[in-house]
Amino acid sequence: MVEVNPDELEWSAIRAQGAGGQNVNKVSTALHLRFDIGASTLPDAIKARLLACGDQRITSAGVLVIKAQRHRSQDKNRQDALARLQALVDAAATIPLERRPTRPTRASQRRRVETKVRRGATKAGRRKVAGD
Repeated sequence: MVEVNPDELEWSAIRAQGAGGQNVNKVSTALHLRFDIGASTLPDAIKARLLACGDQRITSAGVLVIKAQRHRSQDKNRQDALARLQALVDAAATIPLERRPTRPTRASQRRRVETKVRRGATKAGRRKVAGD
């Protein structure tokens, strides 16, 4: 498990969206977490996998932006954003297994041909009968 350096994180408090009455209208409890992947101290392989994952939260400049607004307190939203960032980094840290192509078995080939023959016979039964 690769730890993210807290000094590389940039926090900004914003007002949360949605219903919530006066609390939402007055208090900035939601947080934007910005994490510059290219400038971080993560290993290069993890950086490359993070940038290549195609997540919509990663900008074209390579900055990951996580918006946390699930909870009513800023502290819980901070913990939530950190947990989501750590989950992304952990997912990028696992090296995906390379697929080894295999050939179809003889039995699977035989089943495929038998299915095709059966289907052809069904369709042949739908044709008009040739008159003698």
